[in-house]
Amino acid sequence: MDPVHLLIAVFEFLLLIFSLSVHECAHAWMASKLGDQTARMQGGVTLNPAHHIDPIGTLLFPALIIFGPLIGFTFFSGLIVGWAKPTPVTTRNFRRITRDDNLTTLAGPASNLLVALAAFVVLAVISVAVPGGHTLVIATFMGGVALGAALPALVLLAILAIKINLSLLCFNLLPIPPLDGSRLVRNMLPYNAVQVYDRIPIWVSYLVMILFGGTVIYMLLAPMMALVYLALRAV
Repeated sequence: MDPVHLLIAVFEFLLLIFSLSVHECAHAWMASKLGDQTARMQGGVTLNPAHHIDPIGTLLFPALIIFGPLIGFTFFSGLIVGWAKPTPVTTRNFRRITRDDNLTTLAGPASNLLVALAAFVVLAVISVAVPGGHTLVIATFMGGVALGAALPALVLLAILAIKINLSLLCFNLLPIPPLDGSRLVRNMLPYNAVQVYDRIPIWVSYLVMILFGGTVIYMLLAPMMALVYLALRAV
């Protein structure tokens, strides 16, 4: 087993757990700010992964897609997503239920976008302030990995953080229950349509995610990463 690829897989796994914790913490924090203290009282406003871990979505599924290719399992290869324990929200505690529920829902994807932007700033600073930093950033972005010093490892971590958090952004905005995008869609539907929407079996949602989710995420992620690359080239 290639030790470099193993180390990259470890980086991806740890970053994914952190990013999922940021996502759920953002939901809880926004709900608290808008009047619903349910998640805060349960300790949800925290970046501690122990509070947010879902055994399947945070550990098993990500482990299969991240470490699987190292042992020949490539069904989900290249798609780095997962989910954490859902943040409890009591919408009747909101002052304006639909608006505040939408803001709470959007806080999760927005937090992943902020993490990606922070990682981009790190790469931009390295490109500008460190001698040879621009060449290192571009080479690493294009797949060249030279671990063995702190700076190359930091660059790799930042690039992976961008990829993972943009993947989570795209994944969670899919309008498939129980993802965040489905809650936004539900809040736009008339009452009768909501009743039908709520009766969609969970197995249908998972089937749609498996059959089409990966393709949609790839279609969205590819141009986003291309824009990141062009922006880093221009720094």
